[in-house]
Amino acid sequence: MKTYDAAVIGGGLAGLIAAIDLAKGGVSTVLLEKSSRVGGRAMTSNKNGVFLNLGAHALYRTGKAFAILQELGVRVEGGRPASQVSVLAQNRLLPLPTSPWGLFSSRLLSWSGKRQLMKMMMTLTKLEPDSLPIIPIKEWVEGEIDDPLVRKVFYALCRTATYTVEPEHLLAGPALSQIQRSLKGGVLYLHGGWQTIVDQLREKAAEAGVHIISNKRVAEIQQENGRVKRLHFADGEQMDVTYVISTAPPAETERLLQGGEHTVLKRWKEAARPSMAACLDLGLTKLSAQGPHFVLDLDRPIYFSNHSLHAQLSANGTVVTHLLKYNGPHESDPKEDERILEETMNLLHPGWEKDVVARQFLPNIAVSHDFPHIGREMARGPEVPEVQGFYVAGDWAGHGEFLADASAASARRAAQSILKKCRQAAVIG
Repeated sequence: MKTYDAAVIGGGLAGLIAAIDLAKGGVSTVLLEKSSRVGGRAMTSNKNGVFLNLGAHALYRTGKAFAILQELGVRVEGGRPASQVSVLAQNRLLPLPTSPWGLFSSRLLSWSGKRQLMKMMMTLTKLEPDSLPIIPIKEWVEGEIDDPLVRKVFYALCRTATYTVEPEHLLAGPALSQIQRSLKGGVLYLHGGWQTIVDQLREKAAEAGVHIISNKRVAEIQQENGRVKRLHFADGEQMDVTYVISTAPPAETERLLQGGEHTVLKRWKEAARPSMAACLDLGLTKLSAQGPHFVLDLDRPIYFSNHSLHAQLSANGTVVTHLLKYNGPHESDPKEDERILEETMNLLHPGWEKDVVARQFLPNIAVSHDFPHIGREMARGPEVPEVQGFYVAGDWAGHGEFLADASAASARRAAQSILKKCRQAAVIG
């Protein structure tokens, strides 16, 4: 079988970016994807002319992923959601004030709560999160906010920005940086869904000389004398390789690497806290005229958004909405979660069932395989120090980033580390 300087395991966002960077740097690179198509959780399905991502996806305009995609020449086209936000509190739907006048006239908060919300927003604009001690966001909130309802508003904003529902574990510094990012630059909902990014990245990879092999499952990464040596595949084939980047989740990466249980991968796997979610994505002929377009539930970890209000997500004007319930690592109850999401939709948009043209329920999707939390290193990888030539990337291998930003940033770090090794080897040689 043909040999390559570097192999990238996994054809999601991280794998595609890492492979492109390597190939553009002159490293012969193969991208190995175990399924029939690349994209991972950035894939988009077309159901009856409706473009459905794997749950609600948004790209942060001031994040690492957006910047790296632009550097690679990927066209990122979409719409920015409006600032009108509603909150659901005790089954009452009220506007969330986003301006001084809106705050003054809001029926959501008491006068004390309004003052605290304004103070919190001013604090966020001036805060330097990197200067904070290593504490969970819950400790920071309890020290800054007294009003119980304002705390609920903050936690809802935090969930939306980080996709995590564990304030007792989530690190305050990275979480507050992410919230600042969401308030400063906002997000984009992408026209045509995230598949548009995947398709362009695949094209860029092919142009750079990356050999993409789908339906190719790696069974083991063999090492010899502390160095990457060979890949063994489930079909019995083998491939000699000098460098490997794994973008698989931490448990799978440890399992793939021969002797992985004796490396830092074991610690990373055991410390990982995945962010999970139940998602109900709908294509509808219409929404109720008086219904809201963006809602944060203050009593439950639930979010609703009409993405198609700002992005083209169908071929015929179909409305595309997302309902999402954030879950912790072991909180999945698919039937109950689906019931809760349907009941929430009934409350927000009564009669929606008769207008459904496409439906997708994801009972327990991993939004992220880890996030910055108490008890884990702030920086993960890209090197696995016990095995030369072995690197990791993905949403769980961030250096304080979240979600797609962690995937893209870690992919670039891994590729740059390999390119640096290659340059050093060339100088020595």
